[in-house]
Amino acid sequence: MKINEQGFTYPLVLCILILFLLFFSMHIEQLLTERKMAHETAIILQEDYYMLSSVKKIEGMMQTSGTIPTKGTITYVNGTMNFQADPPSGYLQRVNFSLNLKSGEAIFGRGFFDTRSRKIVKWVEWN
Repeated sequence: MKINEQGFTYPLVLCILILFLLFFSMHIEQLLTERKMAHETAIILQEDYYMLSSVKKIEGMMQTSGTIPTKGTITYVNGTMNFQADPPSGYLQRVNFSLNLKSGEAIFGRGFFDTRSRKIVKWVEWN
């Protein structure tokens, strides 16, 4: 471009540069937000998987031996599940679960098992 006496080239290039940086920063912010959401989604899915497989293991213990151990720990790759079973009251037995992930997340749940059918009846989960 030819340098102009009125100074048109410098403000035009500056405006184009500012617009480029604005759009670039918006896309970087969107990328970071998507990565954070993907990481949080992976943690939530992992928590759900660990809870479900722990309940299935306890249900399997109950079906094979007829009782649930009073206390126990199930170890996973990225965390540990501790459970504590209360004595049965009537036909229901309550089991408290606490999941501690290596990332620092802690999730608690409570399952109610029917001692007659040896299956889970109700499940409650909280943070």
